[in-house]
Amino acid sequence: MPLYVIAYHHGKDFARPKDGAKHMANWRAWMAGLGEAVVERGKPVGRSKMVGKGGVTDGGSLAGYTLVNAANMDAAVKMAQACPHLDIGSIEVAEAMDMEM
Repeated sequence: MPLYVIAYHHGKDFARPKDGAKHMANWRAWMAGLGEAVVERGKPVGRSKMVGKGGVTDGGSLAGYTLVNAANMDAAVKMAQACPHLDIGSIEVAEAMDMEM
């Protein structure tokens, strides 16, 4: 079964700590609902740097990731569409491709 990356992108911050706690409870419930599709729960990431030929800048938007198995892109997108992160930011879904090194 193909492996997909669900990448979370930064959005708004929580005005109150209890809003953040409620969001995390919703996120944990969503994650539990994915069941065996979850390959790796992933991790949140701190603020990042964008590195390019022209230099280094602040302000990448990656907030974290999760790895899931899904039958196809549509199934992976459907999983992402149910994620509560969409209340505060955006999500990118991509298939993780095998590549011989």
